[in-house]
Amino acid sequence: MASRRNFIKVASLASVGAIAAAKGKAENSTSKKKSSKKVRPIVISTWKNGINANKKAWEILSSNGRALDAVEQGVMVVEADPNDMSVGYGGRPDRDGIVTLDASIMDENGNAGSVCAIEDIMHPISVARKVMEDTPHVMLAGDGALQFALEAGFEKVNMLTEKAKREWEEWKKTSKYEPVINIENHDTIGMLAIDSQGNISGSCTTSGLAYKMHGRVGDSPIVGAGMFCDNEIGGAVATGMGELVMKTLGSFLVVELMRQGSTPQEAVEEAISRIVKKIPGYEKFQIGYLALDKDGNVGAYSLHKGFNYAKYAENKSALIDADYYLKK
Repeated sequence: MASRRNFIKVASLASVGAIAAAKGKAENSTSKKKSSKKVRPIVISTWKNGINANKKAWEILSSNGRALDAVEQGVMVVEADPNDMSVGYGGRPDRDGIVTLDASIMDENGNAGSVCAIEDIMHPISVARKVMEDTPHVMLAGDGALQFALEAGFEKVNMLTEKAKREWEEWKKTSKYEPVINIENHDTIGMLAIDSQGNISGSCTTSGLAYKMHGRVGDSPIVGAGMFCDNEIGGAVATGMGELVMKTLGSFLVVELMRQGSTPQEAVEEAISRIVKKIPGYEKFQIGYLALDKDGNVGAYSLHKGFNYAKYAENKSALIDADYYLKK
């Protein structure tokens, strides 16, 4: 009997030791993921249209401003640009001639807000922030999103410019729906920023696919698809054919891969690989991923050649071509 009691005692102590060791290993693993490096402010965004957006964001970051303010005000520059025909004012309409807008934003505390299929609003990213901060919800859609925006003090604006209207009328002659890879060298703007406090935030805004079916919503306003941030790890944004991103929950995937130890570059490459493995016909479309970890390391990768991103750090602006999967 004594021998049996001793056996149970020894086994119990061994189990406690094993649990403690496992706990210590897990805590050590988690601590490795958290940045111990002092991070200088940085902002990155998709495509060439991010250059001017980054300049605005940098004004905020360089004055010790909050990353959330930087990613909102940065993309607002592109939303208000009538010459950018894939985001905001001047964006190409759907096949019914209506400009519908999608946007999402996320702060360092894990709060998020988004709007989708909203019409007649110059800055959907700011409405998304209002949803995040002033409602118990994450996403508002369509007429409900517009109602909320108007009640919050936003003004209605005709978002269809004469140039976009002429292009739409020309398109109606054939009504051929055929998304073009890297059209005008941009679609959507996604932005990630780290501020002087080491906090990360992200934003994403678009007028979506030209001549889409009325009511179509892409990945941009979907948290975890078009954009995702985790203040312990980093963030990611996506651009391109939203359906492919939604089917693989791309931005969330990138951040989770970084959580597991992948570098930002390894993570975005694996996210593209996931599309290649899972989605037949992927060759017809472009997808680009952009990632930023808490140490300020950047990853960028796309299906096709042509994706680039803008970076602003240490008072220097740069436009950088991303590597890509489909090399001939």
